Amino acid sequence: MAENSTKRHEHQPAGSGVTKIVDRACFASAAIAGTIILAVAATVTLSVLMRHIGIGGIRGDFELVEIGCGIAAFLFLPLCQRKGNHVMVDIFTAALRQRTRNILDRIWEVIFGVVWIIIAWQLADGLMDMLAYRDHSMLLRIPTWIIYAFAIFGLGLSGLVALVNTLEKLSVFASSPAKTESLK
Repeated sequence: MAENSTKRHEHQPAGSGVTKIVDRACFASAAIAGTIILAVAATVTLSVLMRHIGIGGIRGDFELVEIGCGIAAFLFLPLCQRKGNHVMVDIFTAALRQRTRNILDRIWEVIFGVVWIIIAWQLADGLMDMLAYRDHSMLLRIPTWIIYAFAIFGLGLSGLVALVNTLEKLSVFASSPAKTESLK
């Protein structure tokens, strides 16, 4: 089942402009997340080297790691959703017919979308609290609302992606019989 879901976009009809925009947004989000992870890795490396040579590490490096990894995780979600690369446990469905598994995949795609939107909504409420309290990190004084904003964006885009994936599976966005190999 995991093999089928990772290649779900290989043999689908070419989509509308909406799917292309969603694809680009997913790649852009993941590119930003990857850049953040590289910056976090460079920060940790530099901080360790500075400690090793005796000049002390970067103040608040652990806060930068926590914040950077948290933001990156939420920004990677849309591409994972688009490609169907979430962790799947198919031990219970492996014996089912392919058609039944496809129906279950559609149902789970809708459930994912709804859950992503609900969590984003709750985080938006939390963001308002963080703005009102002017909450920030302990050492670097980085406002915590920034993390919430990235999380809301990542989850909102993941919800949209789940909707687009569902509509694609139902052929709502099918515009021609041409094949696409986007998101391989």
